[in-house]
Amino acid sequence: MDSSAGIQEQVRERYANAARTVTEEDGVPSCCGSGRCACDPVTAGLYSPDETGLIPEKALRASLGCGNPTALIDLRPGETVLDLGSGGGIDVLLSARRVGPAGKAYGLDMTDEMLALARENQKQAGVANVEFLKGAIENIPLPDNSVDVVISNCVINLSADKDRVLREAFRVLRPGGRLAVSDVVVRGTVPEELRRSMLLWVGCIAGTLEENEYLAKLKAAGFEQLSIEPTRVYNVEDARKFLAGAGVDVDASAPQVNDRFFSAFIRASKPVTACCGPSCCTAAGAGAGK
Repeated sequence: MDSSAGIQEQVRERYANAARTVTEEDGVPSCCGSGRCACDPVTAGLYSPDETGLIPEKALRASLGCGNPTALIDLRPGETVLDLGSGGGIDVLLSARRVGPAGKAYGLDMTDEMLALARENQKQAGVANVEFLKGAIENIPLPDNSVDVVISNCVINLSADKDRVLREAFRVLRPGGRLAVSDVVVRGTVPEELRRSMLLWVGCIAGTLEENEYLAKLKAAGFEQLSIEPTRVYNVEDARKFLAGAGVDVDASAPQVNDRFFSAFIRASKPVTACCGPSCCTAAGAGAGK
């Protein structure tokens, strides 16, 4: 099994390559940075024409997500938003416009190439209330209780330490803050060899959590008001040619794959009385949210 550092380096290189592709003429990356170009069931039609009209073309082309986290939540003027794994910056730029000049949107990414692309997109969009930070989503470079909303788009699944990512998201959220992410989720069990084959189709499937496991991790991190809402359910036909190319007997495997994987909106909130983590709100710290 790959080490956490090895997985992180694979993800870094995948996204760096996607950013380099976008900067080239007519370059178009694929969903989740998997190196494939025909995964429309995952990436197509995530943003409305009104939204795409507000951002540079390269920001849209660099979007490797499985959803539209900015559609998940009612962002309010003056709020502070953090996007985990911000890539080319599409969700950061859209969020910044919604929170207005009195608010702020942070984008966090570990890939120099994506950060350079995102900052160029910010310049072209003329959006001032944005800051792109370099760092890993497992170690967010922001203080405790410093943001109102955490979003993410098909990135948490790529982490080898999802528990730490969720704890970090909880830490930086203010009491009463909200988590609203898009991710790929699996319902029930899928054989490991099929997961590896599905990786050829969608790069973020390899680390997909089972829906009840996702909810359990959110709860363990301290979140409440948990929900997972499927938005796109993928059937075997969506991935047929990639599975066949990987030597998988698609028809025989269909019952184990069909309708098991789905993109989802995942929502949660930090309790109003919470402080820096799920175990710190003892009697001594119960007033930290005042």
